[in-house]
Amino acid sequence: MTEPVSPAQDAPQPAEVPKPTTAAATPAPAAEAAQARPPAQPAPAAQPASQEAQVAQIVNSEFASYDKDGNGSLDQAEFGAWMIALRVRAQPTFVADSPEGKAWVTAAFTQADADKNASVNATELTSFLTPRPAA
Repeated sequence: MTEPVSPAQDAPQPAEVPKPTTAAATPAPAAEAAQARPPAQPAPAAQPASQEAQVAQIVNSEFASYDKDGNGSLDQAEFGAWMIALRVRAQPTFVADSPEGKAWVTAAFTQADADKNASVNATELTSFLTPRPAA
């Protein structure tokens, strides 16, 4: 029997955004330098969003489409539909209706439901789907 795998391990990881580079300014000739205005300070380079912020953005934009009853949280069926969609995208051979698939969804739901109230809210889902550094 295979152990359940967290969707965070199977979910496609967002591509890293390359950091912008800045070219060094060339000094003006001495005669022009006296008349030239001081160079404008470059804007600070935008830092790429953290993985958790990226996951939260996706969760927040897609949550309502899986929250079929609109109550602000996902029951196991709603959660399972989303996790199966993610898993099938990452692993097209995954069979959700198999005993292993059902066990995987149940284990994922149990892990994601941090407060153990039989539902998963957006905060719990974001935490569950955010990759954690290997220990």
